[in-house]
Formats: sequence, C-alpha cells, structure tokens
Amino acid sequence: QVQLVESGGGLVQAGGSLRLSCAASGRTFSTYAMSWFRQAPGKEREFVAVISGSGSSTSYADSVKGRFTISRDNAKNTMYLQMNSLKPEDTAVYYCAAADPGRFVGRLPEARLFASWGQGTQVTVSS
Repeated sequence: QVQLVESGGGLVQAGGSLRLSCAASGRTFSTYAMSWFRQAPGKEREFVAVISGSGSSTSYADSVKGRFTISRDNAKNTMYLQMNSLKPEDTAVYYCAAADPGRFVGRLPEARLFASWGQGTQVTVSS
C-alpha cells in the first residue's frame, strides 16, 4: 500500500480559496489513480474529484465542478486540490485516496475502490 499525507486545510471565508496537497510514498506514483473525498459532520463520505495516473483525465462531482481543480505532479509524488469560490457547504474533512496500480475507477468512483487513504485535513468555510 501507499502512504498518504494531506496538508493545506484551514479556515477561510466564503468566496476564498485553499489548496490541498497529498504527498504519497511507497510505490510508483504514476501507476495509480487518485481521488479526493470529503466528509461533513453527520454525513457520509462523498466523492469530490478523481485523476488518472498520468494526470491526463479528471472528473468532478457536480457540486464542485467549475470551482475545484484536481492535479498531480508525478515528479514530486504529490496530488493537489485547488479550491476556489469556497462555500460554507464545502466545510468537511478532506481525504485523499489512492487506488491499486492499474485499477480502473471510473469518472464517479465509490470510496470502496480505493485501497489507501490519508488521515484527512479539515476545511472550514465561514459565511
């Protein structure tokens, strides 16, 4: 399995921006798809965005489309989530996840498809 560590969360006002990072170690970074999920208090974990191993393919939940951008730097073993125009409803713990090498996860993947998870980083958006 791969080890994942998120960073970059914090408190921001509505309309502001944050960039989350997910540093990976343990195996060849470019061989597996990665994703961001989030979980708000009292709610189930939900998909946010996914990116292919090469970084050439991305997909987003409708709730963040046009505001969030997922990317990865395979030379740095790091994935990012740029979050703009943040809303109070974006408040949640954000998790990065990695699939097994070569596994197809689709454009709206379920959490069960991902083998490795980070510890999460809190994002709080005040109104």
